[in-house]
Amino acid sequence: MEEMEEKLELRKKFRLERAGLYISSSYSNLLSTPEILDAKVLTSYFSYGNEPSTYELNKSLIAAGKKLLLPRVNGGNIDWIVWDGNEKLLQENKNILEPTGEVVTDTSDVDVVIVPALRIDTDGYRIGQGGGFYDKALPLLPGWKIGIVHPGELISEILPREPHDIALDAAATPDLIVRFKR
Repeated sequence: MEEMEEKLELRKKFRLERAGLYISSSYSNLLSTPEILDAKVLTSYFSYGNEPSTYELNKSLIAAGKKLLLPRVNGGNIDWIVWDGNEKLLQENKNILEPTGEVVTDTSDVDVVIVPALRIDTDGYRIGQGGGFYDKALPLLPGWKIGIVHPGELISEILPREPHDIALDAAATPDLIVRFKR
């Protein structure tokens, strides 16, 4: 319970720190990683607010011939929907763009999972926005898991952890990709 309360306080702090940022950076450095070059199926998300922008990255993945799955909230869970880049197939749900279309029920072929985060520590653990959607989704998705953060949001202090937390394999800023030892 203590870790949960600590996470709540950290989320507030991290959101306030991020609120002053307006950084429109490219994460195209991800496109040259071996994991993404070799991937056929990836999950990503549509960033919102002052999250690191994934728009250009998502479009580039599709242009590279990758199958891209984006999340759509379904109650307390995430459904994954194929998005082909057609913006007419998006709808807004609580300020977040979500794809329309059929749910992909078999995600066993996912090679790479691109994950949002407010902060990521040097062990690969993240603090997200607090909805718990990715906490439920990550154990169900195979493949290389990489979080995207702004510069300065990959931190050396160890973040609080709960039993359901899963460490990522890597983290990316616009200029840096860090792989975590396992």
